[in-house]
Amino acid sequence: MLNVSIVGGSGFGGGELLRILLNHPNITIKQITSQRFNRFPVTLAHPNLRGATQLKFSSVEDLEECDILFLALPNGVSQKNIEVYKKIAPKIIDLGADFRLKDEESYTTWYGTHSAPELLSEFTYGIAELHREELRTSNYVACGGCEATCSILTLYPLVKSDIVKKDSVVIDAKIGSSAAGNKSSSASHHPIRSGCLRSYKPTMHRHTAEIEQELGTELGNVHVTATAVELVRGILVTVQVFFEEDISEVDLWKLYHSAYQEEPFIRLITDKMGNYRFPEPKLLAGTNYCDIGIEKDQRSNRAVIVGAIDNLTKGTAGQAVQAMNIMHEWDERLGLEFNGLHPV
Repeated sequence: MLNVSIVGGSGFGGGELLRILLNHPNITIKQITSQRFNRFPVTLAHPNLRGATQLKFSSVEDLEECDILFLALPNGVSQKNIEVYKKIAPKIIDLGADFRLKDEESYTTWYGTHSAPELLSEFTYGIAELHREELRTSNYVACGGCEATCSILTLYPLVKSDIVKKDSVVIDAKIGSSAAGNKSSSASHHPIRSGCLRSYKPTMHRHTAEIEQELGTELGNVHVTATAVELVRGILVTVQVFFEEDISEVDLWKLYHSAYQEEPFIRLITDKMGNYRFPEPKLLAGTNYCDIGIEKDQRSNRAVIVGAIDNLTKGTAGQAVQAMNIMHEWDERLGLEFNGLHPV
C-alpha cells in the first residue's frame, strides 16, 4: 500500500479524486489539505462521502512525507511552492494548469509569468493514450485540462493519419459548470446562469495551447469556442474537420479503431439506432471514459467528430489516477471501473 496525500482537497477536483482513491485497493490516503476547512471533516465539503471516510482536513503547513502527492489547486498556485512539494513526495501529480505547457513563452502568452519555468520540462503531460510510455518512468505529471483532454482524444487518430487540412479544425466545446471550480462568481450565480447557453470564450480559450502542443504542427492553428451550458458535469466537443482529399466514413472509423482498439477508456459509439447515437456527457458522469462518434458529410470533404467526457473524472481526477496506475505498473483501470448510470 502506498501513502498518498492531496493538496487542495476541498474543491470539486480534489473531492472527485478523494472519491476515487477511497476505493483504490493499493492506496491509503494519509492527508488531505484545505486552508478554509482545516480540522473539519472532509464530508463537510464532500457530503457524498459520508460513511466512507473519517478523514479531517489538514493545513498545508502540516503536510508529512508520503509516496505520492496530488496537487488540486487553482491555476498559478502549485508553481509557487513546487520545491516544497518535491521534498514531501518523490512523485507528484498536478491536476492544475501550472506545468502542462512545455514552452515558457507559450505559458506566458496564455497564463502570464511562470514562477518556476525551469521545471516545465520535468513534467509529463498526463493523457495516457498519448504518453503511456513516458508515464511509466515519470516522477512528475501534469494532467491535461478538461476541455483540452476531450478535444485531443477526439482528434488524435486524425492527426496520426495526417489527412486533415491545415488550419481547418474548429472545436465547439460545451462545458458544464463544475469546470469553473467551486468558487462562486457573479457569472455562476444561479439566477444569472440558470437557463443560459453562454458563449464565454468565442476565441482564445487557454486550452487551445495544450491542444496545439499535443497534436503538433500538422493541424496548424486550432480554433476553439467554449460555451457554458446548464449542466453540472460534462463536456461535449463537436469538432469540424476538413480533409485535403475526400475520405469515406468507413475509412474514418478504421482510423479510430486502429488507434484506440486497445484503449480501456476510449469507447467508439457506432450505434445507428436509439436516443444516444452520439456521445452524451450525461451518461459519463463519474466515469473515466471518453466516448467518440463520427458523421461524415456526404456533400463535402467535411466530417464532424463528437467527443464527450466527465470533466471531473477523465478530464481531471480520473486521468490523474490512471496516470498514477501506469507510473506504478498497476492495471490502469484500478479504482476507475465505474460504468456510469442510466437514467440520470
